[in-house]
Amino acid sequence: MNRYETILSAQIEAIKQQGRYRVFIEIERELGRFPHARYAGKEVVMWCSNDYLGMSQHPVVINAMKTALEKAGAGSGGTRNISGTQSYHHKLEQELADLHGKAAALLFSSGYVANEAALMSLAGKLPDCVVFSDSENHASLIHGIRESQAEKHIFNHNDIEHLEQLLQSADPARPKIIVFESVYSMSGSIAPIAKICELAKRYQALTYCDEVHAVGLYGKEGGGMIQELGLQDQVDIICGNFGKAFGVMGGYIAASSTIVDFVRSFAGPFIFTTSLSPVIAAGALASVQYLRHSQTERDALYATVAKVKAAFIEAGIPFLEGDSQMIPVMVGNADLCKKISHTLLNDYGIYVQAVNYPTVPKGSERLRITPTPFHTDTMTQNLVHSLKLSLKGSHNTII
Repeated sequence: MNRYETILSAQIEAIKQQGRYRVFIEIERELGRFPHARYAGKEVVMWCSNDYLGMSQHPVVINAMKTALEKAGAGSGGTRNISGTQSYHHKLEQELADLHGKAAALLFSSGYVANEAALMSLAGKLPDCVVFSDSENHASLIHGIRESQAEKHIFNHNDIEHLEQLLQSADPARPKIIVFESVYSMSGSIAPIAKICELAKRYQALTYCDEVHAVGLYGKEGGGMIQELGLQDQVDIICGNFGKAFGVMGGYIAASSTIVDFVRSFAGPFIFTTSLSPVIAAGALASVQYLRHSQTERDALYATVAKVKAAFIEAGIPFLEGDSQMIPVMVGNADLCKKISHTLLNDYGIYVQAVNYPTVPKGSERLRITPTPFHTDTMTQNLVHSLKLSLKGSHNTII
């Protein structure tokens, strides 16, 4: 081992000692059997997937992707500027703009890249820009702001009073961007979007909202929490993705024509990245179009979430209560969280991934339960029973 590998190995060993070394669980998903999967040769039930509506398995999506594959082939062939723009991309961007009530939309390879690219270019190019960022914002938002090198201020999570104090302290003439999420994936909390928009108007700030855990799930057409609240004309820039409720992969922003054109023209991660495969774009378009006209999946999800929360309350399993689809069971210790996750998987055939630092702050380690329309009452009963035994067996103090 050379000296470079010695240095790197020491840092890997350090995170192992801290209990936050990540081991990937290799599972085999089976078409038509979601949320069932196979792990180490045995059947398991997934309770931590971001495939919230099971759209990755939906025939409408599968058939659209098969058709695109047979018609256009596997890859796009280049960046958007060099042979990588096809009708699949154009139609999807038009659909997304219409979904969010915006003039334009722009596709990215992931929601992470969308956030990073949009914020680094907007905050970086607006002269003397200052950014106000929620303390629980996703890493992609944090990294985009950091890369912009703009001045930033962090306001306490969902704390409107603190946000206003920070806005008041800034020069009224300076460009401002308020950056927040609508649904926070690790706590399940929902932003006070209307109040943030009121402050943005008062202090002449742009609003940038990450809706990746809300699009497809909320709103009469699956347009997200902003659509649910009737605020689509109030939020300037919306980020969404296809890797969660829409069941495919990729990300996007929707905004005014000028803002989208600006990001398209200045964001390096967009300019120099191969465009989405036409197969992916076709699947995403089919999923978006389907969920714009079907409420069935959303209603079924809400019903399952309510049943699981009620079962947890009855069983005395404490969790962070909120109005979203997330059900975080707090553990508060990295080693313990991993141990419980391991026990659930290997002893009870239930896959719930431990969520540790840096995804969440140290001391707030948790098991994040994500019900879907396809989790049955029997599956819920098994989850409650297995979780109670695993928590007690770990000598965890939360139960």
